[in-house]
Amino acid sequence: MEVVLIDSGGANIGSVRYALERLGVNAQLSADAETITRAERVILPGVGAAGAGMARLRELGLVDVVRNLSQPLLGICLGMQLLFESSEENETACLGLVPGRVRKLAAGEGIRVPHMGWNALQPRRDDALLAGVDTGAQAYFVHSYAAPVSDDTIATATHGDPFSAVVRRGRCWGAQFHPERSGHVGARLLENFLSDRLA
Repeated sequence: MEVVLIDSGGANIGSVRYALERLGVNAQLSADAETITRAERVILPGVGAAGAGMARLRELGLVDVVRNLSQPLLGICLGMQLLFESSEENETACLGLVPGRVRKLAAGEGIRVPHMGWNALQPRRDDALLAGVDTGAQAYFVHSYAAPVSDDTIATATHGDPFSAVVRRGRCWGAQFHPERSGHVGARLLENFLSDRLA
């Protein structure tokens, strides 16, 4: 299977690539529109700020390329947030593939921002991406902003308030957590993304 990681400049690209290698997939890192469009699976990784992430996609001429993909697309961490219409972070207009606005997590007593560490996933509905991922399965998060729970949410996590941990709209999926750092749960999610069930 031809899998492309969009060269979005995120610090997690190397670890995502290695996680895919452990599953027997040699993913290509690319910013070439033709290569990305030709791939069977596309992954948009990302770490950092929404404004910088969108600026990078614009600089590479990839905003419309990503918006018009017809194959399965998975956004990871910031990559998931960029799938939404906008982010409060620097008032950033994003890709608009998933309705909604990403907002800063609310700090409170015992609730630190950024949210860093393991947290339980609570699936909300069946989806091929979450096959074999049980209620309460632990995933590793590092983020200060999150998407609200909506009809596109297929799993939540709670840090103060519930937020979207995994989303799906049409051919687009997003994981707020880092599958490449989430042990067997993350490996299962990536394996599901590569499976024929998503085709």
